[in-house]
Parts: sequence; C-alpha cells; structure tokens
Amino acid sequence: MAKAVLITGSNLGDTKAYMTAAQQAIEHHVGRIVAASGLWESEPWGFEAPQRFLNQVLVVETALSPEELLTATAAIESHLGRTHKGEFSPDGQRCYHSRTMDIDILFYDNTVYRSPRLTIPHPLLQDRAFVLGPLCEVMPEYVHPVLHQTIRDLDRALSKKNENA
Repeated sequence: MAKAVLITGSNLGDTKAYMTAAQQAIEHHVGRIVAASGLWESEPWGFEAPQRFLNQVLVVETALSPEELLTATAAIESHLGRTHKGEFSPDGQRCYHSRTMDIDILFYDNTVYRSPRLTIPHPLLQDRAFVLGPLCEVMPEYVHPVLHQTIRDLDRALSKKNENA
C-alpha cells in the first residue's frame, strides 16, 4: 500500500457537506484515511471570488497507482459537481475558478512522478499557505522529495516571504 497525501477544497454551496462527502468518497474509492487535518478556511488563490475556501489535507493508504488515483479523484470531483478543471487562458496561464470540490494529489509516498496528466509532488504546494498549514498539522517533519526541506521549513519560508512582500 502506498501513502497518498491529498488536499480537498470547496468554496461553492454547502462547503462543509462537500468536504464530508469527499472524505466518504475517498474512503470508498481510494483507500483508508489514516490522518486528516482540521478544516482550514482560506482566500481563493490565483483568482478573486467572494466565497472563501475550506481546505483539508488527507493522508490515505491506497492500492491505486498515481494515474489511477488521479482518475479516481477526478471522478469524485465530477460526482460532487465540479464542472471545470485544467482550463488555460490564451497566453497559457492556468485559469482558476470557484468550485464545489477540488482534490489535488500532493505526495505519493516519496515518489517523484511526471506524466502529461500529473506531477507529483504537486509543483505549487510550497507557494500555497492553504496547503502548507494543514500539511504541518499532519506531517510537519516530512521531507519534500524534490526540495529536500521539511513541510515545517517550507511553511516558515513562505510565511517569511509573505511578511516581506
């Protein structure tokens, strides 16, 4: 069994109900949740919206491969009402928007994985306080397999960067 680390997020509709439904679907279709952060509230990242997000990190034991995991999480998002993902502007920038459910794969064991559909570790996690905060709750001493820093150190570095901005 592999340990996959996921982050769930919702800012449309009954966000708490979507978060609960996502947890249940992950348990049913992905694997056993062995650790979960609390729910974190955050501002939208990369776009503006009136609704704040709820986010949660989940550590899941899974028999799924990284690609199977991506397919399963995309199906859960779709089942929970997500209609857009992976859109890009004409200049090639990713377009972010509000959603009922977003599930990102942050880590898969200590694997570094790249395919046309998926990059693990998640390439932007070190830039997102809404990811690092809940990650610090469940695995502060985990060493990022590419950046070779602990989650706690990445969180501190981002906080310092944001203070100086």
